[in-house]
Amino acid sequence: MLLSGGLFLASCGGTIEPLQDNWERAIPYQPIPQGLVSIRSADCGVCHQEIYQEWLKSTHAHAWTDLQFQSEMKKETSPYLCINCHIPLENQQEYLVTGLRDGDIYRPVKVKNPDFDATMQQEGIGCATCHVRDGYIIGTRGMPNAPHPVQVDSNFLSERLCLTCHNANAVVTPELVCTFQTGDEWQSGPYAGTQNCISCHMDTLSRPWMAGMPEHLSHRHWFPGSGIPKRRGEEAVGLQGLDVFPYTLNESYPATDSITYRLRLVNAHAGHRLPTGDPERYYLIDLTWLSADSRDTLSHRRFRIGEVWEWYPEAKKISDNNLDPLESRHYTASFMPSGAGEYILRAQVTKHRMTAETAAYHHLTEEYPTYITIFDEVQRIRIK
Repeated sequence: MLLSGGLFLASCGGTIEPLQDNWERAIPYQPIPQGLVSIRSADCGVCHQEIYQEWLKSTHAHAWTDLQFQSEMKKETSPYLCINCHIPLENQQEYLVTGLRDGDIYRPVKVKNPDFDATMQQEGIGCATCHVRDGYIIGTRGMPNAPHPVQVDSNFLSERLCLTCHNANAVVTPELVCTFQTGDEWQSGPYAGTQNCISCHMDTLSRPWMAGMPEHLSHRHWFPGSGIPKRRGEEAVGLQGLDVFPYTLNESYPATDSITYRLRLVNAHAGHRLPTGDPERYYLIDLTWLSADSRDTLSHRRFRIGEVWEWYPEAKKISDNNLDPLESRHYTASFMPSGAGEYILRAQVTKHRMTAETAAYHHLTEEYPTYITIFDEVQRIRIK
């Protein structure tokens, strides 16, 4: 029942308020374009085989099935609207949200979706997310003799589309914030206007869009990111924005010298800060002096790059030392040897999805990797 002021009244009682913000809504239902059997990614992959195989390796393909996300969705504190970035099409959503009871995001009004496609739901961010709208396949150029209608719209397929999810920044409730600010970081950085998301995360190449066709300008579709796999043993395509420059120690030192090791990190390749995206991501830099047989730790220093948040009772950022684009930092570890002999310096840099405590809280096992090592070096010295 429609009331004045655009409010809806639920049959079970309470005022139903319409949805307002774009991140509260899914992309409207998309019909199958003429000439296609479906808009499922696997069916797109029948013709666009190489692109489909790339997408299978992407984080996008795991957006719905990701074990951490599924654990989050089981929590009572997780609102319905999170799914609108992880399964953006109405076709993928089992229920459609038509409003909120008394404006409460934890009391959505849901109706059964008659067009729900369970297979598409498992795809997460699939081909149709970016390339299907209103009965057309959206592309960056025309395709003669295509078996489906093509609409050329490079502006639609620009970084603006990426930022609809990768720049979500909102206070949903006092204890729940959505803070993915990669787009803001890029726009305020040195590459805005010259390079964008596509420049780095969708390599340009020339290839046939499908077997038997001539070569055209194309882009890779594996969207490399952190490189941390979603499951142990799986391949993850990573993009290393960080350059690591180790200091080379001398082979030997006098017994009276204090020895200082330096490691320089540079955000040399990312157009945004590092880490970016999920505020729980971070880097650890471990500089360790060891005995000659590596059994005894003689000195150890650990440094952390990332944000620190307090989530309860009110979500707020405590600190943030993420690396800006092109920023360089030095990390040092000094050591005074106890006597003559051989010593080992080990330098490690690891990239983390979350802490071990967070993984345990979400009941995630070792099957869900939480970090990768991006730099690991050992140097030996002798004290005379």
